[in-house]
Amino acid sequence: MKISIFGLGYVGAVSLACLSRDGHEVVGVDIDRSKLELIMAGKTPVVEEGMVELMQQVAASGRVRVTTDAEQAVAETEISLVCVGTPSAANGSQDQGAILKLAESIGRAIGAKGAKAEPHVVVFRSTLVPGTVEDVLRPIIEKLSGKKDGVDFHLCFQPEFLREGSSIRDYDKPPFTVVGANHAFPAEKLKALFGHLPCKFLETSVRSAEMMKYCCNNFHALKITFANETARLCAALGVDPFEVMDLVCQDTQLNISKAYLKPGFAFGGSCLPKDLRATAYLAKQRDVEVPMLAAILDSNEAHLGLAFDAVMASGKRRIGFVGLSFKTGTDDLRESPLVTLAEQLIGKGLQLSVYDPEVHLAQLLGANRRYVETHLPHIGQLLKADLAAVIAESDVLVVGLNDARVFDALAAHCRPEQQLIDLVKLPNRDAIEARGARVAGLCW
Repeated sequence: MKISIFGLGYVGAVSLACLSRDGHEVVGVDIDRSKLELIMAGKTPVVEEGMVELMQQVAASGRVRVTTDAEQAVAETEISLVCVGTPSAANGSQDQGAILKLAESIGRAIGAKGAKAEPHVVVFRSTLVPGTVEDVLRPIIEKLSGKKDGVDFHLCFQPEFLREGSSIRDYDKPPFTVVGANHAFPAEKLKALFGHLPCKFLETSVRSAEMMKYCCNNFHALKITFANETARLCAALGVDPFEVMDLVCQDTQLNISKAYLKPGFAFGGSCLPKDLRATAYLAKQRDVEVPMLAAILDSNEAHLGLAFDAVMASGKRRIGFVGLSFKTGTDDLRESPLVTLAEQLIGKGLQLSVYDPEVHLAQLLGANRRYVETHLPHIGQLLKADLAAVIAESDVLVVGLNDARVFDALAAHCRPEQQLIDLVKLPNRDAIEARGARVAGLCW
């Protein structure tokens, strides 16, 4: 395949070397002539394990050319990979100056190309703020080319997962290949290019692909910070942090897994809130700074506030709760965010009715009973045994129960214009909305 790569920094240079090694014809494009001269001399513009030998190899293969001419690069290739930098601006925003200029160059190049057997495919690999490809770059390229995305050319986004120091190994064995594309044609071209790699090939929307790159990097930063804050506290307590984190990582059912990584409502229960508070107190006692761990409860409180704001914004006063315990399938009400939300709404004078098949007031014991008596002393008057009755007497339903029987009942009994605040990602949302009800999640 004939490929042009725009931007020959860290990602671009490694991609050029690996693609050429795999037999593709590659045109490298950069405004820095010193980089071009290095590559043509068989030298690497970036310091990276294995790059010295690999660049010597591909430069001698005859499959690599370099240029500063964007129009020529587009004209002579099928796919363009855009790898220019997007550093931070002084205010923390993304500095898109280089990629905006490049979009103009690519637009002019596509417009000047003339007849081409296939539409040109432009693949943005630079980390971009979600919406940049479709809302910012596409209009520029369409305007300057006089052509249409999805018809005359294709724009897509493919995040890279190359770590400095191991980029060639990461290129050859990535965690997955993610392609954000709006049409099958560019996805198939990229599958032909990268589909041989030993990983899943995942197709998604352009915006999701842009966002997941940020999500991955943020998650990596979060994990590093978590390990370091844990280590600081361990040191103050005389505990071996390496031993602790090694033990944590042995759990692949909950800790290193998909568990707890689905958007939903705030957390609660008898463990997480109290243990976070105890951790923060331990750190404070020993003058250890753990700002990330200390901020988790505040973030959780902010998420709970979204549900409160959604109910209040409805302007309705008859509110039905479908679920009250902190987790479906349990009667544990201790620090349940739904109990907290109910308490807040009652404080605003709203009328509540509650359905939770697991919560039976007469069976609540010990700390669980004391908690609900403190926070919802009149819970007996709120609980209803019949879900259909709660639906019938409510204008707004707060759905916090993840149960198939509940989903069926909502689809059968919801009224037109009734509002549902979805805290569980209802699987039958379409069926409920078909009855005229309005469904909205906190973040979806």
